[in-house]
Amino acid sequence: MSARALILAAGRGERMRPLTDTTPKPLLPVRGRPMIEWHLLALAKAGVREVVINTAWLEEQFPAALGDGSRWGLVIRWSAEGAAWGGALETAGGIATALPWLAPNGDEAFWVVSGDIVAPDFGFDDAERRRFEDSGDLGHLWLVPNPDFNTRGDFALGPGGRLSRDGERAWTYANLALLRPAILAGLEAGTRAPLGPHLFAAAAAGRLSGEPWRGEWHNVGTPQQLAALD
Repeated sequence: MSARALILAAGRGERMRPLTDTTPKPLLPVRGRPMIEWHLLALAKAGVREVVINTAWLEEQFPAALGDGSRWGLVIRWSAEGAAWGGALETAGGIATALPWLAPNGDEAFWVVSGDIVAPDFGFDDAERRRFEDSGDLGHLWLVPNPDFNTRGDFALGPGGRLSRDGERAWTYANLALLRPAILAGLEAGTRAPLGPHLFAAAAAGRLSGEPWRGEWHNVGTPQQLAALD
């Protein structure tokens, strides 16, 4: 069975205003195509066929811009948090609400990527997913050296790719991950909740792994950064 993926696209994009007053951040153009389309292209190339996109802010624009996914050989399913729940459910809440599509049997590993990062070289390698499924870990994260906006860092990277919060946290979660449903055990659909505490709990239990991402990566925060990418 091919992997499934969730692209997180529900946020307001406050720092990107005024551009995001009228356009959702993941639909802003980068190098000639909407930011989110870079992920769709990479997922399709990797053999992923089903993608869930969660939406809230200006969510009616997403189906109009992306359609049903068939132009990339994908099936796109919409988790419309604005219509169903009255607004964005944050990262963990968005994932938990999409789990019936992402893991219909209850235990499948799936990809998660934020729709407002740019990492055009990331491959969503299915061999990585299969290795992760065999590991027993709850999550596997890709990491970048701490950027200016997160100088305190998220994790220390230890031997064998084990992640912890102890010692010098030199790495920041790059918003690219493989996860299992169990990492969100007990979180009900429609609940607003961030992902960070669940990642930290998995790390404390010794069930979170990671690796550096050395390719191009941008967390596009301001209109000036967006213009510089073009």
